[in-house]
Amino acid sequence: MSARPLPLLFLNLGGEMLYILDQRLRAQSIPGEKARKVMNDIITTMFNKKFMEELFKPQELYSKKALRTVYDRLAHASIMRLNQASMDKLYDLMTMAFKYQVLLCPRPKDILLVTFNHLDAIKDFICDAPGILNQVDETFRQLIEMYGCLSAGEFQLIRQTLLIFFQDMHIRVSIFLKDKVQNSNGRFVLPISGPVPWGTEVPGVIRMFNCNGDEVKRTEFTTGGNYVTPQREGSFELYGDRVLKLGTNMYSVSRPAETHTSESSKTLASSAKENIAPNPLAKEELNFLARLLGGLEIKKPGGSETGFRLNLFMTDEEEEQAALTRPEELSYKVVNIEATEEPARRAELERILGDLEVAEPCAESCGKGEDLLALMDGL
Repeated sequence: MSARPLPLLFLNLGGEMLYILDQRLRAQSIPGEKARKVMNDIITTMFNKKFMEELFKPQELYSKKALRTVYDRLAHASIMRLNQASMDKLYDLMTMAFKYQVLLCPRPKDILLVTFNHLDAIKDFICDAPGILNQVDETFRQLIEMYGCLSAGEFQLIRQTLLIFFQDMHIRVSIFLKDKVQNSNGRFVLPISGPVPWGTEVPGVIRMFNCNGDEVKRTEFTTGGNYVTPQREGSFELYGDRVLKLGTNMYSVSRPAETHTSESSKTLASSAKENIAPNPLAKEELNFLARLLGGLEIKKPGGSETGFRLNLFMTDEEEEQAALTRPEELSYKVVNIEATEEPARRAELERILGDLEVAEPCAESCGKGEDLLALMDGL
């Protein structure tokens, strides 16, 4: 298992979340000023400096429930609200889209190009906010610094770790079903045609060499697909042509995206029971959530601002029906931690964290031993 995939997982899922929210804001004819505020607020929170510092620390992936809690807070970082059914659908669409992208990456290293596609699109969502653009550019630089020098083997380990995270998720998505890239059981269809990975040759030739390394025989064979050589490699720089289309906005052409729980989701339902079983990483997950949630403040409309509810379904009736029919095992039942608002809860959480935290020498700011609740309050 790699200790480096968390930034890639978070940023790509966050990019998919912004694609979906942008599409639904337009579909529900939310006034432009409010829509821009929602997108800017979420992006600002998502790329918070201290939040990114915690995210980029080498660490193992945590449970789906822990990450879902972070995205629940992130989606409510502005004046927009989602109810449980819409949040469930949003998370399903996000995870299945990124799972598809990880599966179809020609090379493990191309996961970085997928991430850059998401960040390029996020920058296009930002309106009249150069400070937010600087935050995203700084994250670009952190990604290049952390992943730019990794070997193919290290990227393969990252890809494998991400696929293990997604392996029990088989939610059917209407866009994928219509495009015939997903089967009715929720599993994806891998293509047998198209460009081969950069730096490789089109299959169809077997070469044999002698002990001196000289080619002595060549045999051709017929492949089952129509493969082509890629014209060029995608750019891994801050600006450039990524070439790869995975990670771009598939909702840019208006079409509804529905999710359906497949029969194979029984496997997911059984694995979801991990949320009930004792978690050996309980301390690490609590600290992880405390660090990350510190930067994700849920904003309440104030002054002349009025909040609104976003529906990820076509009608309110569909949303209500989805909430009733979703298997209980697949409902994440997110618990919001509001340590800063109720003194009793704050004191209790502070006591628990104090019992769990191992005292360490701390730097003047943002040291590892710094009180996690102080970090939550400081952001």
